[in-house]
Amino acid sequence: MLRMVRVHEVWVRGSGAVAMAAALALARRGLRVALAMREPAPGRGPDLRCYALNEASVGLLRSLRVWDALPADARTEVLDMRVDGDAAGAVLVFSAWRSGVERLAWIVDAAELDAALRAAVRFAPHVQIVDADAAPDAGVALAVHAEGRDAASRRELGVAMPLRAYGQRGVAARLVADRPHAGMARQWFRSPDVLALLPFDRPQPGCSYGLVWSLPDERAAALLALPPAAFEQALADATGGAAGALRLDGERAAWPLALAQADPVCGPGWVLLGDAAHLVHPLAGQGLNLGLADVVALDEVIAAREPWRPIGDERLLRRYARQRAGPTAAMGQLTDGLLRLFAADEPWARELRNRGLTLLDHLPPLKRWLGAAARGT
Repeated sequence: MLRMVRVHEVWVRGSGAVAMAAALALARRGLRVALAMREPAPGRGPDLRCYALNEASVGLLRSLRVWDALPADARTEVLDMRVDGDAAGAVLVFSAWRSGVERLAWIVDAAELDAALRAAVRFAPHVQIVDADAAPDAGVALAVHAEGRDAASRRELGVAMPLRAYGQRGVAARLVADRPHAGMARQWFRSPDVLALLPFDRPQPGCSYGLVWSLPDERAAALLALPPAAFEQALADATGGAAGALRLDGERAAWPLALAQADPVCGPGWVLLGDAAHLVHPLAGQGLNLGLADVVALDEVIAAREPWRPIGDERLLRRYARQRAGPTAAMGQLTDGLLRLFAADEPWARELRNRGLTLLDHLPPLKRWLGAAARGT
């Protein structure tokens, strides 16, 4: 009688940071992992994204031996953060020093992080990279779907993930300022847009930013069509010169923004991670942090399972789903509520949000709690 030989125990689908981190995390448990991923397309334009990573995410990357492989100028500490409303004096300031921590977050070059993760999976002894369209081995115990917001496999599983489109786009670019950023992240909440400048050390150390500007679709399209000098003037008008004169370095890119939650996120022998499971507005910079927290939760659930329980057991995977339900729902509601409050143009809404910022800035215990939540501590 022939016995079926199981080549792989886990089949991970996806080409991004969450998929690669999941493959590495599960492989270090001694599981045989196939990573079905696509290599970056040749001739593709530069990746303009910057990730804001909290300490929990950095801790995972350190444990996977990826963090220390990043070039020094591909990661920048956020020491302070200033949030401005749309009225004079409506300001909220977070400080690492006042919070008693080394830093508030790290800003990381997305392309460099993906490259470091790709190098790690190539050398991981229990990970085999396979074609993205390959069919899983017969008898694979667990399929991990982390292909992002447009995951085809989610539809094949019959999982619903209705998108609530915001009618906005996130505009990304790299900027160089004429003054040092001093590790300060800046954010402007105004009707109807949210603008964030993330301190960065590329292309010019100490004076660069990653831009994330969330705008209504028509306004975003108009800004993308502007010549560089006119776009820089729009930035100057929006920031009031608070970060100095800002110069574009390279191209601009944009993507549609939406809120979504898959239901369910697991089933017999399969699980969803990252953007394949949930989407939130980028105003809090927590998208990748949520995805990497998914990886940590799944890894912990599998590591703590009963010796007799298979890794694809639906009851086991429901533990993961329960563990992640609260944090992902809370972040979705928080970002959605903030966006709606700051997008509203009625006088009462402007008064509420601006007074709220000022009040929060004078409540140190609440500020410390919010800061700890954002850091994942």
